[in-house]
Amino acid sequence: MKEAMLYERLADSKVRCDLCNHHCVIPEGGRGICRVRVNEGGKLYTLAYGKTISQHVDPIEKKPLNHYLPGSRTYSIATPGCNFHCLWCQNWEIVNMPVSDYDALGQKASSAEIVSSAKRSGSRSIAYTYTEPTVFFEYAYETAKLAHQEGLGNVFVTNGYMTAEMLDVFHPYLDAVNVDLKSFREEIYHHYIGAELRPILENLKKMKELGIWLEVTTLVVPDLNDDSAELRDAAQFIAGELGPETPWHISRFFPLREMRDRPPTPLETLRHAKEIGLEEGLHFVYLGNVEVDTNTYCDGCGNLLIKRQGYLVSEFNLVEGRCPDCGKPLAGVWE
Repeated sequence: MKEAMLYERLADSKVRCDLCNHHCVIPEGGRGICRVRVNEGGKLYTLAYGKTISQHVDPIEKKPLNHYLPGSRTYSIATPGCNFHCLWCQNWEIVNMPVSDYDALGQKASSAEIVSSAKRSGSRSIAYTYTEPTVFFEYAYETAKLAHQEGLGNVFVTNGYMTAEMLDVFHPYLDAVNVDLKSFREEIYHHYIGAELRPILENLKKMKELGIWLEVTTLVVPDLNDDSAELRDAAQFIAGELGPETPWHISRFFPLREMRDRPPTPLETLRHAKEIGLEEGLHFVYLGNVEVDTNTYCDGCGNLLIKRQGYLVSEFNLVEGRCPDCGKPLAGVWE
């Protein structure tokens, strides 16, 4: 175990974890909601350090990030643990893996070894993903610092429930984030996820202010968060508070875990959601988990700038980050 960062020692050997917005108060011998932070002797320790449960090379578009080094590879790592309990989680096997299984099945890897593996793979960044990277913060933080020293970027794929304090510490080493905005209704976060919406919205605005490249994903679940009014509210927030250049990824739901009784999201629902995003002024709205056009077009003249086939880039027509026809800069990170 490694002593955690971002916590307070309280009376009676209790501790308060300040890593995410649950602010768990943990008695001696207890664990936080994430299950990978434990109070031993009045000190908080992380159980998710120095060992991964997944290492994989992915296209950056799979995160999904369409405006951050498109066509590049990212070295993806994860440990178990999450501070949410989404009933439709697609990675629930590793999210909820018992610590005993993690001890037996996890692959030991120091931060330096992760960075070295990423460089050997030809990746241009490291993605902290698959589970919730906030809960393995110390491991990600040490890795991210080394990654920057070696010229690699760092990417978070997250539910956005970290504290502002965590972002203040991490942001110098954080280059791009995709935040999963699971709903735009507090009651859905309370009932299906075990969290609150408000801190996520505040963190989205803070990430934008800190200059981190930001993209947003919403998984549209039938009869849960597919209401037109809710989708419009989400689009208005993204366009108004984060900027119309912020990409919004609208993804198709498939029956998983405790929501196997629901059908996959109809394609017409996704197309309608995209129309709503465009109507509310967003320049870049992408559909995910479906075989449709995911190309990027100039938001000035409509010229094709990045052509994709699935997650792979087949054409890249930007010239120094600008449209070659009208010269308008395309929002994103290209170098």
